Amino acid sequence: MTILDQLIQGFSRLPGVGRKSAMRIVYFLLKADTEYLNNLSDLIRRLKPSIRRCSICGMYTETELCSICADHRRDRGIICVVEESRDAQTIEATGEFNGIFHVLGGVISPIDGVGPEDLSIRKLLSRLSPNSDGTGVREIIIATNPTIEGDTTALYLVSLLKNIDILVSRLALGLPVGGDLEYADKLTLSRSLKGRTKIS
Repeated sequence: MTILDQLIQGFSRLPGVGRKSAMRIVYFLLKADTEYLNNLSDLIRRLKPSIRRCSICGMYTETELCSICADHRRDRGIICVVEESRDAQTIEATGEFNGIFHVLGGVISPIDGVGPEDLSIRKLLSRLSPNSDGTGVREIIIATNPTIEGDTTALYLVSLLKNIDILVSRLALGLPVGGDLEYADKLTLSRSLKGRTKIS
């Protein structure tokens, strides 16, 4: 197998990249200048040794604390629970959330052999203790994906938190902005109806 074939095969393992996209990437790299290739390969080589998980929330970071946990202007009374670091970054990009995050590191998926003990649920529960000044977490926002596994994980978290005096909420699910009702699937429409909000 040639180096071209090996690279195409390697890139095609990336999520969302098929063989044709992998070929385009490899042929783009063949035409790229050497400095760009050297910088890219150096960054890839340094990725694993340089990145760690934040000691508080579990997000990927280069330092002990991620920039969100280190920011004292954030509202520490609201924790948004997400599956992965990328989900926190997506929510952060909206500019609408000023709380802090907790990354589970996945979802409960018995078929894949992932149980609650494989996620950072115990660490989440330890973050709910009141601070020395009596303040603490007021709300947990569960922001798992609307999949069977995400819903299972959300229900499990709700069952753990039901006896704690903290508001537990879930991200609203429903129709996308600019979408047409006729193209919405039944599950999305059903969730939109159940999660409707009062406007007057």
